Amino acid sequence: MSDVVISKKNEVYIKLECDPHILYELQEYFTFDVEGAKFMPQMRSKYWDGKIRLLSTHTGEIYVGLLDKVIEKIKLHNYTYEFKSNPYYGLPFEVNDNISEPGVKDYVNSISRFKPRPYQLEGIYAALRYNRKLLISPTASGKSLMIYSLVRYYVAKGEKILLIVPTTSLVEQMVKDFSDYGWDSDSNCHKIYSGREKHTNLPVTVTTWQSIYKLPKSFFESYTVVIGDEAHQFKSKSLVSIMTKLHHTKYRFGFTGTLDGSQTHKWVLEGLFGPSYKVTKTAELMEKGHLSKLDIQCLLLKHKPIVFNTYEDEIQFLISNDRRNNFIKNLSLELKGNTLILFSRVESHGKPLYELINSNVSDDRKIFFVHGGVDTSEREAVREITEKENNAIIIASYGVFSTGINIKNLHNVVFASPSKSRIRNLQSIGRVLRKSTTKTKAKLYDISDDCTINGKKNYTLNHLIERIKIYNEEKFNYEIITINLKT
Repeated sequence: MSDVVISKKNEVYIKLECDPHILYELQEYFTFDVEGAKFMPQMRSKYWDGKIRLLSTHTGEIYVGLLDKVIEKIKLHNYTYEFKSNPYYGLPFEVNDNISEPGVKDYVNSISRFKPRPYQLEGIYAALRYNRKLLISPTASGKSLMIYSLVRYYVAKGEKILLIVPTTSLVEQMVKDFSDYGWDSDSNCHKIYSGREKHTNLPVTVTTWQSIYKLPKSFFESYTVVIGDEAHQFKSKSLVSIMTKLHHTKYRFGFTGTLDGSQTHKWVLEGLFGPSYKVTKTAELMEKGHLSKLDIQCLLLKHKPIVFNTYEDEIQFLISNDRRNNFIKNLSLELKGNTLILFSRVESHGKPLYELINSNVSDDRKIFFVHGGVDTSEREAVREITEKENNAIIIASYGVFSTGINIKNLHNVVFASPSKSRIRNLQSIGRVLRKSTTKTKAKLYDISDDCTINGKKNYTLNHLIERIKIYNEEKFNYEIITINLKT
């Protein structure tokens, strides 16, 4: 008998049977420190040690999607292993031998009005062949066609599909995209959000994660396929709640444009969906002409030296600074083409910016204000109008427009609020990269602030440094321009 026997408990967990000392060795490999744990009340009260353990030594259970990493670690310690088949769920690892690359190409071409790109076909093939994958593909790479292809394949097989997205706008957009590809999506897709009926006999359910994560296990019993779009956007506890209730769901696919850079985040998503597969990169898409060329101007606003006791103190100073807001106003009015201005706080920053810009804009230029309080139909109307415009201004919150709103005819993005989030920055940049018949170049204006005093950098200046690291990693063209706002 082998040192470790691996079997499926269900479609969520595999079970490891081995001596306790082996289990403890493996658990160490799958244990992570939680960032900021020392500030959390559970750790302060000593109820928790601030660590996440993906492998339980009590049950021997770990997510199915981490099987490859379990085997890698077993081999590293020179242990032997074997698979044991579960009579209901089968073996822990399966390959769909009926899937071939030429077959995938022929199939996708037969169901779509648009010709797929080679990397899209490779991503679809990897997903179908191995039954579960976390597909990493940047914004504007054509994720919706890959999702559509998976949906059509499993509908044809008679499977029932749960397609989860982070926003109500994306629910509507996904169904519309399916129609654009040439499918009668209204007859096949049921939409859930904002109090809509949860149950349906249609083969595909498209929903926000917020609409279903509290539902009982019974709701999830009939689904055999789950697809999570923009999977990084789901709150961790909610994602785990949904994915663990889908204990019979064999086919699992996550899509994301980017991860937050932490190993924990990546392994949790891989555990729940499957091993990651990098479909393509933004730089490659630009080189091949699939995306607009991007130029970034980091506009460094120099303020009088000032000491901020807290990050919040600094933010309040910046968003209420008349000189800074007037600079954003003047920049927005001077830019040619459709311009997206992104902010973080609706009442204290977004609304004043909108009022300031709107009161100075020419009568023939359309201006929109979009945030979480604007309903889905209005957001979609803004998107459709902007596609037909060439000089509109959209002032929008990061939460609404940094993810999932596809506007091909967008020429400029302005970061009006500081952020160091890798995911937010890359998702926001993705808004401006889509090409259109009238646009091949795009610009990002990254507004940052220098309040350095006695050589000590302010909080948001350090955030700019983090963003520049991202620009370097992604091989974006950028320049830093210093602008004096001192009185």
